[in-house]
Amino acid sequence: MSGAGGATRARLLIHASSDIPVDTPRVPAREAARHELSKPMYHENDPNLLQRGLDRLWEWLGDLFSAASDTAPGGPLGLIVLVLVVVGLAAALWWRLGTPQRTARPTDALFNDSPRSAAEHRTAAEAHAAAHRWDEAVQERMRAIVRSLEERALLDTRPGRTADEAAAEAGHSLPTHALPLRAAAREFDAITYGGRNTDRQAYLTVRDLDLDLENAKPLLTTTARGAAE
Repeated sequence: MSGAGGATRARLLIHASSDIPVDTPRVPAREAARHELSKPMYHENDPNLLQRGLDRLWEWLGDLFSAASDTAPGGPLGLIVLVLVVVGLAAALWWRLGTPQRTARPTDALFNDSPRSAAEHRTAAEAHAAAHRWDEAVQERMRAIVRSLEERALLDTRPGRTADEAAAEAGHSLPTHALPLRAAAREFDAITYGGRNTDRQAYLTVRDLDLDLENAKPLLTTTARGAAE
């Protein structure tokens, strides 16, 4: 390369490099763009917070439905059938069990009206049974059982006692009837607080328990047995 030619090429390279714009560093450029786009003029037509939330929800539901339809037998149609089956089962369960209503509250007490004797509760139970009002019949028969145990001094008379508490306490002195007593208390709770309907067979079971308890002999404690001897 000649001296004159080399000098000429060097001058051309210097001239060309002076025409290239200076690059802005990446981070300051990004910050400048973010600052510019944050101005209100660029967001006048943006959806509000509620609309953005709804859009996200619909996107999530769409993705969920898409993923479920991909894995469900038969694709989207199969998924729709599965959903209908689940809804049908839920409706059948609600119809059978009723709407759950049980909460911890003072009205869980077994007796919530003026005191009546066991005989009076039995009379009321039989009247309800004759009219096929099985829910009320079971309730009154369970009250007759507990009142009878109180009248026989197998349970102390205590306001506010629940059916579960009565069954548990009576099971100590009547251990052979502990399971039927708990079952009767659960039936009473399901009707009274769970919104479930019962039937004639359930009433006959509680009635038979009441009649059986009339002749049941309590298990004496060690102290009571020694005193009796």
